[in-house]
Amino acid sequence: MAGSDVMNISFHGIGAPKRELEPGEDAYWVDTERFLRILDEIATWPSVRLSFDDGNASDLRVAAPALAERGLTAQFFPLAGRLGKPGSLDADDVRELASRGMTIGTHGMAHRSWRGMDSDTHRSELIEARQQLAEAAGAAITEAACPLGRYDRRLLLDLRKLGYKRVYTSDRRVARQDSWLQPRFSVYRDDTPESLRVTALGKASRKVSRLQLAAVGLVKRLR
Repeated sequence: MAGSDVMNISFHGIGAPKRELEPGEDAYWVDTERFLRILDEIATWPSVRLSFDDGNASDLRVAAPALAERGLTAQFFPLAGRLGKPGSLDADDVRELASRGMTIGTHGMAHRSWRGMDSDTHRSELIEARQQLAEAAGAAITEAACPLGRYDRRLLLDLRKLGYKRVYTSDRRVARQDSWLQPRFSVYRDDTPESLRVTALGKASRKVSRLQLAAVGLVKRLR
């Protein structure tokens, strides 16, 4: 990677889910042993950012200790609407993650697309969720991760107007360190350290895939 590039790697749930999953969500849950092996692999990469979406209880119970053991930190993007519910973080858990040096961002309120929102949904997802998470974390929320990887030009404009300093997507390509919009690679249930290395760092396919995925991101921004 170039010196100003960064690889963003996104996790979701780890281990056995403690709540009912949404349709298709199980594809993003990684068993604990596999997660630890993947984390060991990522720790050897030269420039990487880690993030965890949805606010699952495993963020604090599994991910945080594993990160600490390896001298790593991460960004956590909980769903405000799930705080305190079974299998999810509560407000004290969010504060604990922040106290351990983790960055807290917002993933919205109810894990729904931020495209085409009406005014009430817009307020709930982009403003009220942010306020709730800021209160829980005891710190301002300046970063957001788009639920379901969906965004468009109008949403990005709204996020800029609201003062978000960085926005994360799921566009699966290398990011620039200082870019406002940050694509990420999501880790899937069947990923291994080897498969993730090839997908994210493989030189043979990265040139083509980077151009293709950049084009996809451009289409999303122009919608």
